[in-house]
Amino acid sequence: MGEKAIAVQGLEQSAVAPETPLSSGHTLSVVLDAAYEGIVVVDAQGIIREINSAYCRFLGVRREEAIGRHVTEVIDNTRMHIVVQTGIPERGCIQRVRGQEVVVHRIPIWEGGRVIGAVGLVVFRSVSELVELLERIQETVRAESNPKAKVPDESAAGAVPAGIREGRDPFAALLGRSEALETVKRLARKAARTPSTVLITGESGTGKELLARAIHAASPFAEGPFVSVNCAAIPENLLEAELFGYEEGAFTGARKGGKPGKIELADGGTLFLDEIGDMPLAMQAKLLRVLEERRVERVGGVTSRPVRVRVIAATNRSLEEMVRKGAFRADLYYRLNIIRLHLPPLRERRTDIPLLLSHHLERVVRRYRLPAKSFTKEAVSILLAYHWPGNVRELVNTVEALVNLVDGPDIRPEDLPPHIRSAAKTPDGQGAEEAQEELSLVREVKRAAEERERERILAALSQAGGNKAKAARLLGIHRSTLYEKLRKYGLLPSAAPPAKRAT
Repeated sequence: MGEKAIAVQGLEQSAVAPETPLSSGHTLSVVLDAAYEGIVVVDAQGIIREINSAYCRFLGVRREEAIGRHVTEVIDNTRMHIVVQTGIPERGCIQRVRGQEVVVHRIPIWEGGRVIGAVGLVVFRSVSELVELLERIQETVRAESNPKAKVPDESAAGAVPAGIREGRDPFAALLGRSEALETVKRLARKAARTPSTVLITGESGTGKELLARAIHAASPFAEGPFVSVNCAAIPENLLEAELFGYEEGAFTGARKGGKPGKIELADGGTLFLDEIGDMPLAMQAKLLRVLEERRVERVGGVTSRPVRVRVIAATNRSLEEMVRKGAFRADLYYRLNIIRLHLPPLRERRTDIPLLLSHHLERVVRRYRLPAKSFTKEAVSILLAYHWPGNVRELVNTVEALVNLVDGPDIRPEDLPPHIRSAAKTPDGQGAEEAQEELSLVREVKRAAEERERERILAALSQAGGNKAKAARLLGIHRSTLYEKLRKYGLLPSAAPPAKRAT
């Protein structure tokens, strides 16, 4: 048997052998949707016959829009249609999809000496994930050879977050695969390519500065500095000098020779104005002038200097409400609100919680050189039900505390902070109630999907004049799978599956 056939032997068997559990259409559907990375299946003509939800979220398409279309119409720079023509598997290939380099496998499906389709798998969602994995291996080797070596602290002030270092996908640092977060990252990648002002909104702790840094790193301003200013942390009487700088003698105690402000320091790069909603009205007027004229004048100065700077602002407040109350200038609001990105709170993307828990648990364990730890499934259930008012920042701090305080290898429910345990049990904490609502939503989505599948089967049978073999071909599935679905939906309650033909 040739290498090509050997590579997909297990896949062929699972696709055609009705006696194996994996051949169940329902089981395959669950496996595809539960897969962490993207999976797509095409037929011999390159038409998409199956695609999982993870890949749909990454591509920004709905499953029903993708299925039935040629793979080149849905996936950028794909070679799936070429693989079904040549029958040659392509493994570990780098492919650029939606502006991001991913690592993929493309495996042909052989049956009866011919290629009947192909499976595409996204092995790493970005090349940076592969680089990070290699770095972890190298860190482990170094730690074993030199136990006293210090592990870099990525949470230290001024440290460049993982994923925003040179050579990596800047948006990899925003951990999560939920549809809500994928949508934000997709829009942010587009925004990064332009010089337009960006306004990031979201609750405290959602990662607004991390998103701003990612946009900067992926933008034409990446070679310039990233200068961050927290408008809420600087006293009002010092904010003007901090932003605009000052000339020598501008006020008592002014530095000899003057000092450039944050706006000047950001020239050629990005100025990040955090908590912009807390900026005083007088400063808002001066900032508006800088945005309109792209020139800055120091305090006590008489001339202005040109600046080429990209501005990203962020706030956890409702600027629209502040404008209505006169607490924020309407003209500045409209000047900032050109590209709007909203980071959803953690309670609205609960599917990201397990990934965040796993990542930060491993990070803290490596940082403090502690024995490996893990959450029990009961502890994870409670953490999933908790409403996380402090969002990702609260989750990170909680994980670090647990790693340092729990002695054994397992983090159990009784180890969790009391407020998390109690909030997960009571409706006023919202966690358990929202988790139940999400479970109901999942059930409703599954029911709707099954109803659509039932309708497609009936339509195929009608088009095939009741011929089961022809209907199966129209649906792109095996006859045995079609009979299973007919029984599942009560369309063939007493029929037995057809006998397997001799091969």
